[in-house]
Amino acid sequence: MASDAVRLRPMTRSDAGRCRTLLTQLGYEITEAEVGRRFDEVSSAPEHLLLVVETAERVVGLMHVFTRPALENPREAVVQAIVVDEAFRRSGAGRHLMAAAEQWGSERGCRSVVLSSNIARAPAHAFYAALGYRVSATSLVFRKELPPG
Repeated sequence: MASDAVRLRPMTRSDAGRCRTLLTQLGYEITEAEVGRRFDEVSSAPEHLLLVVETAERVVGLMHVFTRPALENPREAVVQAIVVDEAFRRSGAGRHLMAAAEQWGSERGCRSVVLSSNIARAPAHAFYAALGYRVSATSLVFRKELPPG
């Protein structure tokens, strides 16, 4: 796919069904209704950006990026989620999304873009390295579920 065949645009609530399919490709089992609910929450949060990349036919990728001020690091843009449809990987769609994250972060005074990637996603790691990203830390993620309330 030529780079002029893809277009970035803000994600809308009507993209929830296609975004659900994309997130499922990464192993996140989620309903379309839940994607819509989360879209509402994220899209109303300040300093968050939700984008999709589409071809003439359909949405083929998505990205969520936000700014994060911190005590231990300079302000940075965090790519919370990025996925390109398996059939469109290596098409340039991911490069467009990451370039948008870098530009958006730079416009907001961020000194870097950071993201986490599951250790099992070696092709994604190669993609990020080809864009100039380097491994800056390894860590374990701890999570404790909270009771509904």
